[in-house]
Amino acid sequence: MDQFNLLNCSLFLLLFLLFLKLFRVRKGNLPPSPPKLPIIGNLHQLGRHPYRSLQALSEKYGSLMFLRLGWTPTLVVSSADMAREIFKSHDISFSNRPKSTAANLFFYGYKDVGFSPYGEYWRGLKRICILELLSQKRVHEFQYVREEEVEILVNEVHKASSADLSVNLSDLVTSTSNGIVSRCIFGEKFEDENGKSRFGELTRKMAKLVMTFSVGDFYPGFGWVDNITGLIGQLKETSGALDTFLEQLITEHKTEKRESSQDDKKDFVDILLQVQQMDDLGFEFTQDSLKSVLQDIFIAGTDTTSSVLEWTITELARNPTIMKKAQGEVRRVVGKKSNIDDNDIFQMEYLKCVIRESLRVHPPAPLLLPRETSEVVKLGGYCIPSKTRVFFNVWAIQRDPKIWENPQDFIPERFMNNPVDFKGQDCHCLPFGGGRRICPGMNFAFASIEYVLANLLQWFDWKLPNDNLIASDLDMTEDMGLALTKKHPLFLKPVEPYSIQSDV
Repeated sequence: MDQFNLLNCSLFLLLFLLFLKLFRVRKGNLPPSPPKLPIIGNLHQLGRHPYRSLQALSEKYGSLMFLRLGWTPTLVVSSADMAREIFKSHDISFSNRPKSTAANLFFYGYKDVGFSPYGEYWRGLKRICILELLSQKRVHEFQYVREEEVEILVNEVHKASSADLSVNLSDLVTSTSNGIVSRCIFGEKFEDENGKSRFGELTRKMAKLVMTFSVGDFYPGFGWVDNITGLIGQLKETSGALDTFLEQLITEHKTEKRESSQDDKKDFVDILLQVQQMDDLGFEFTQDSLKSVLQDIFIAGTDTTSSVLEWTITELARNPTIMKKAQGEVRRVVGKKSNIDDNDIFQMEYLKCVIRESLRVHPPAPLLLPRETSEVVKLGGYCIPSKTRVFFNVWAIQRDPKIWENPQDFIPERFMNNPVDFKGQDCHCLPFGGGRRICPGMNFAFASIEYVLANLLQWFDWKLPNDNLIASDLDMTEDMGLALTKKHPLFLKPVEPYSIQSDV
C-alpha cells in the first residue's frame, strides 16, 4: 500500500512539474486574455458553439485575444482589420498548420492540401488543384454531371409535389451534393440499395472523429491517453477502411486505361493519375498524396455545398418576400425553356446576392481551419509567439456591426453593387478563408450551389409543411461538424406553379 501511495505521489509530482513548465505564462507583450484555470486553461470557455463563445469573449477582450487551450497557446482573430493585416503583411508567418492526431492518420502524415505544412510540397499540391482539378475550364466540363444530378433531384421533388407531401430538403441537397462531387472525383456514386454513398458514409464517420476531443492535440506529450480512451483505435479503423476503398478505386482506374479521346469525361482520379506521370512537378506526388487530395476535395466539396444550400433555402423560407423576388428573377431569366444553362445563371444577379448573404450569415466554416505561426510576429501592437495556434473567427467578422448594418438580419440587397468579394481582399467576408491558404475550390462550389438553387426556385414554390406554422417558427439551431449545418433537417412542401407546370 505504501509503495502504491509513493508511486501515486511521484506521478502527481511529475505531472505537476510538467504542468508548471508547459503552462507558465510567456513573458512578452501578449494580447489580452480571459482568466485561465489550472491545466485546462481556457478550454472550458469554448462552450457548445465555440465561434459564438469566442465572439462574446472578443467583445470584452478585443479583436486579438490570447488563450491557452489546454497547454496550447492560441490566438483568436475577430476583426476584419486584424485579418487584413495578417493576410497582407504576415501571411507566410501565419501559413503553417498545427499538428492534429486525426489529420495525421487520415491524410497519411499531412499529405493533403488542407493540413500539409507550408512549403514546396504544399505549393505543388495547391498548384495541381488550381490548374488541373478546380479551374474554370474543369468547372465547365463537369456541367453535364450537375445537370444530371439536379434532374434526379427535381424528379424526386416532383413526385412529392404530385402526392402533396413534404420533402426533407436537408437530405435531398446533401444527396445531390454527394452525387455531384462523387461523380466528378470518382466517376460514379457508389450508392447502396438505399441510395446511401459508401464513401460518403465513411467520410461522415471521419468528420465526426476529426471533431472528437484529442488529448494529444491540446496536451503535447500526453497523446498516449488517446490510446487508452480508444480514439486512436477508432481513427485507425476508419482511416484503414477509407484507404482500402481508395486503393481499390485507383487500381480499377489504372486497369481501365481510359483513352485520351475521352478527355471531357475524365474524372479527378484519371486526371491525378496523369499528373503522377509528369516529370516536371518539382516534388514527389506519391500514391498517398493522391489519396489525400481525393479525400480533401470530397469532404470540402460535399460539406460546404450542402451546408450553404440548406441554410440558403431555410432563410428563403423564413423570408417569403425575398423568396418571391429570387423566384421572379429566375423565372424571368429562364422563361419557358425546359432547362437552365450557364448563361442563365450568369444573369441571375439577385440569386448570387442571396447566396452571398447566406454565406455571410451562415459561413460553413465559422472558425477557419486553424493556422500556426512559424516565427515570432508583431501584430496590432502585440508580440505573437512562434508555434501559436491561430483561429480566424469568421462568424464574428461577418456579423460585426462596425462593418455590416443590421448584421443579424438576412438582407441580400446589401450585396447589390457591393464591391465586397469572397477572395479575402478586404476581409469583410471570409467564408472560404484568405491569403495563401484560401480554399481553391470556391468556383467549383459556387457552380453547384447556384445551379441547384436556381432549379429549386424555377420549378417549385415552397410552403411550410404544416399550415399551423409561420415562417418565424422554422428551427435555426446549429450543429457544428466539419461544416456548420442545421441540427434538425429542413422540411418543406413543394408546389408546382400552374403556369410553369403547363409549359414543361
